[in-house]
Amino acid sequence: MHDAFRLFVALHIATGSIGLLAFWVPVVGRKGGDAHRRWGRVFTWSMLATGAAAVGISTCTILDPLGTHPHLVGSHSEVWIRDVFGWMMLCLAVLTVNLAWYGWLCVKNARDHRANREWRNLALQAALLAAAANCAWQAWATRMPLLYGVAVLGFATVATNLWFLYSPRPPPGMWLKEHVKALVGAGISVYTAFMAFGLVRTVPSLALHPALWAVPLTIGLGLILYHRWDIGRKYARTVPPPTARALS
Repeated sequence: MHDAFRLFVALHIATGSIGLLAFWVPVVGRKGGDAHRRWGRVFTWSMLATGAAAVGISTCTILDPLGTHPHLVGSHSEVWIRDVFGWMMLCLAVLTVNLAWYGWLCVKNARDHRANREWRNLALQAALLAAAANCAWQAWATRMPLLYGVAVLGFATVATNLWFLYSPRPPPGMWLKEHVKALVGAGISVYTAFMAFGLVRTVPSLALHPALWAVPLTIGLGLILYHRWDIGRKYARTVPPPTARALS
């Protein structure tokens, strides 16, 4: 178990580090250009790999909380370790994979909205719904309020994703707004995880501090709101809308 845990951690750090750097090129660079497409793909696939590795990390932790986190033995209970590094990290991992895949499909299927309802995308909505519900249950069972916050993020993501997926005629440019929401959301998730779960080894008292979690969330939400406003402004004066090929 310990060897598998260390392997998943190594993969998580390697792929996550790539994603943390690649994230900023499509976010702040010129939209639709070669760099945007190339680094957008790098970010998407690194997030899928990072999220998958995080699923492995959290599963190992759920099965053996003390063995996978010996540095926390004595300072934190087995229940606390399982809640934070097991169930909560599992929900964040599924959230990251969900957003990365959903966001990529939004731009890939910009001119074929029904194609977004492919089975993997729908399965990821079900998986996130289950992970969020479990997070809420664990929060209630062990009196860990932070898990409620992660559960709410999961429920909100599934609700907004399904609203778009099953909208018969999404407004012009909505696919691009959802693309931005999802991939910036994946960036928020991975930055939050790296800051929180990374700091627990160096400054454990800060790892779950609300102010620390608020930093990537605030920056990410600001980016999402700005880009949604900018997209809406451009679509209001652009007919026909930009082609999906420019971004996919």
